[in-house]
Amino acid sequence: MTTDATEFPWLKTYPSFAAWDMPLPAVPVYQLLLDAVARFPDRPAMEFLGRRWTYAETGALAAKVAAGLQQRGVVKGTRVALLLPNTPYYVAAYCGALMIGAVVVNLNPLYAERELERLVKDSGCDVLVTMDLAAMYPKALALLERGLFKTMIVCSMAEALPPLSGILFRLFKSGMLASVKDDPRHVRFDDLTNNAGTYTAVPIDPKTDLAVLQYTGGTTGEPKGAMLSHANITANARQVSSWYGTPVLGQERFLAALPFFHVFAMTVAMLTAFEYGAEIIMMPRFDLKDCLKTIHKKKPTFFPAVPTIFTAINNAPDVGKYDLTSLKLCISGGAPLPVEVKKEFEAVTKCVVVEGYGLSETSPVVCTNPTAGVNKAGSVGQPLPGTIVEIRATDDDRVLGLNEKGEICVKGPQVMQGYWNRPDATAEVMKNGAFHTGDIGTIDKDGFVFIVDRIKDMINASGYKIYPRMVEEAIHLHPAVEEVTVIGVPHPYRGQAPKAFIKLKSGMNVTEEELRAFLKDKLSAVERPEYYEFRNELPKTLIGKLSRKELEAEEAEKAKAKAVS
Repeated sequence: MTTDATEFPWLKTYPSFAAWDMPLPAVPVYQLLLDAVARFPDRPAMEFLGRRWTYAETGALAAKVAAGLQQRGVVKGTRVALLLPNTPYYVAAYCGALMIGAVVVNLNPLYAERELERLVKDSGCDVLVTMDLAAMYPKALALLERGLFKTMIVCSMAEALPPLSGILFRLFKSGMLASVKDDPRHVRFDDLTNNAGTYTAVPIDPKTDLAVLQYTGGTTGEPKGAMLSHANITANARQVSSWYGTPVLGQERFLAALPFFHVFAMTVAMLTAFEYGAEIIMMPRFDLKDCLKTIHKKKPTFFPAVPTIFTAINNAPDVGKYDLTSLKLCISGGAPLPVEVKKEFEAVTKCVVVEGYGLSETSPVVCTNPTAGVNKAGSVGQPLPGTIVEIRATDDDRVLGLNEKGEICVKGPQVMQGYWNRPDATAEVMKNGAFHTGDIGTIDKDGFVFIVDRIKDMINASGYKIYPRMVEEAIHLHPAVEEVTVIGVPHPYRGQAPKAFIKLKSGMNVTEEELRAFLKDKLSAVERPEYYEFRNELPKTLIGKLSRKELEAEEAEKAKAKAVS
């Protein structure tokens, strides 16, 4: 691979602790766990609500899952769906399925039954792994009863807890448990793993064999399964782990507050932890108070999260009660990180926060700000090792120069194989040798990438392109603003105009007139919002990212009703 600083401007200022042309492994994903087992057998690998598993115990449990699945007919290529929150069951089922060549299908336990049905049908999964919780088991059972898959493996919440906690859970939290059927289609996790852990090894070609189907809205909003090979995922885990300076191998602790079914947590919170021989402290769901208590008591050192989590911690009224200084590095992804949120979090915790950028289709990380040296606020950083980022014109796909706005396109070993059963959709995004992200951005002279916005989120006001992210960043500068989402709404003269939906910090006030005056020297007249709406809460996705979709639907309904009247 050529390393021309003229062609790749990031090479001029690349961090000293990483090499852009470093070798990247093309190995099966489960090898990352096996390597950690060999190097750190007695070190803790997983902590879940007070119970710990060593790396040796984790590897043995995954092997038992692999053997149990083979005994029940799972072969290379079988799709195994995981409908699980963050628990040790996820890690064991994920690695165990991959050990025998099965393909993991990540499902969100918070999805409605209708949404799950669509993904189960599309993936063609034969096996689904879930828990005996009332929040998810009934949805899985409904799909099983309709014959959408063959076998359901049911994991016990109580059995994952320390013995006393498990007893108390059964006694006092029985309302959270579902009544699990007893028939041949159901397999209890304990029965699945009641074996010696001896499975038949399956040959894996890391570059071509699929490891994960990661469903994503992609650039159109329609769920599609991004086909991630073993090599896609292991390369990205190595890229990420190489980027974070000098971890103390076998000693770090990762706080997994983001769900593993999301590709960001899967790679950055789970697989990168394997690379470091780190302990994964699992939270079954994010709760602000629980998160603060966990950091205070269990002393994690690495914390991947989305911006809304950092915002919530910044604005926690009793944040000063908690010792958050164990955190060494926080990685922000999944959505734009407002500069003010980054600064405030670093002031509160004394921890470095680096913003990165990625997509489900790239396993997921493409860029990250260096953890030492140059760290440009407002940028998503430089391309990870082996990754080429180009800015291409949206009309003719030519490669643009520095600081020119265009579509961000990516080449690298982490780029997916395509979309599952969707050659049409694959052709739309894989063009001229690069993955087209649907994001608008620029690259500066030092090779730092700046995201301007999603192509589909651009607001067209009388032909003038307005990028919501730029408007949001300006509004976020006001000290009373906690969260903001900007969308385009119909305008009688300009066609579209920006509307800002704002959540204020607790106990603070600002009027629309005051905000208009505040923005006068920060945005051009056409960029300044035409409309403002203050709300107690703003809609978010299931992993906590601010979401424009619901607000756009509301405004579309309003416009329709107005047109009818």
